[in-house]
Amino acid sequence: MNEVLEQVRDRYATIARQVQAGEGCDCGEGGCGCGDAACRCAELGASCCDSGSAVFGPELYSEAMRSEVPSSAVLASLGCGVPTEVAGLREGETVLDLGSGGGIDVLLSAKCVGPKGKAYGLDMTEEMHELARVNAAASGATNVEFLRGVIEEVPLPAGAVDVIISNCVINLSTDKRRVFDEMFRVLRAGGRVGVSDVVAADDLTLEERAERGSFTGCIAGALSFSEYRSSLAAAGFVDVEVEPTHEVTDRMFGAIVRARKPL
Repeated sequence: MNEVLEQVRDRYATIARQVQAGEGCDCGEGGCGCGDAACRCAELGASCCDSGSAVFGPELYSEAMRSEVPSSAVLASLGCGVPTEVAGLREGETVLDLGSGGGIDVLLSAKCVGPKGKAYGLDMTEEMHELARVNAAASGATNVEFLRGVIEEVPLPAGAVDVIISNCVINLSTDKRRVFDEMFRVLRAGGRVGVSDVVAADDLTLEERAERGSFTGCIAGALSFSEYRSSLAAAGFVDVEVEPTHEVTDRMFGAIVRARKPL
């Protein structure tokens, strides 16, 4: 296992343990998430978690959405958007959340697709996987399933899902080509992608992205807008859209990513 993957795993295991211990805030070195509006994240500065101007974490969700899931699922949220709003989920669909963490987006998806649908969550971190299962039980959700594994090798058969969502996780992969290939494989024909992720301005070099933040801090591994579009197209996707929603640091943005697998 490569060093970056180990660092990512260790960081999110620590966050899961903090949440389980009732500590809702991660302000450690390289942190990009926050479970408390008063928290200040070391890497991105006050803009990361300022109340009313959050660029990562629980405050991106509406109060109504946060009230629909257990508080520990909310506290474990470290994303840069709300992918359930991006994906346009419909009743009866099967959804897969790549890098599902504490399960907030899986549980919200499960409500959207209803009892005739299903929501899968995939995460490589044992501690996050366990936290998600606890949150699912607390919410009473019966149409969810949490899988252990990496997003470069999804443990589902081809054509298994209608929709793929993800929240600020694809940037953490060191082999994004495999991620996009796996997304294409597990989607049914006509299936779609609705992802939130961190994306860099096209003129930023890899070195300049790394200067703005670490890999585990959701910054150094981000693709540019043009790289994201071309990578999805190379995997076979059509109708690719990558649109910024808010700036997370200088010329790096939370973005909405949409694409479709052809019929």
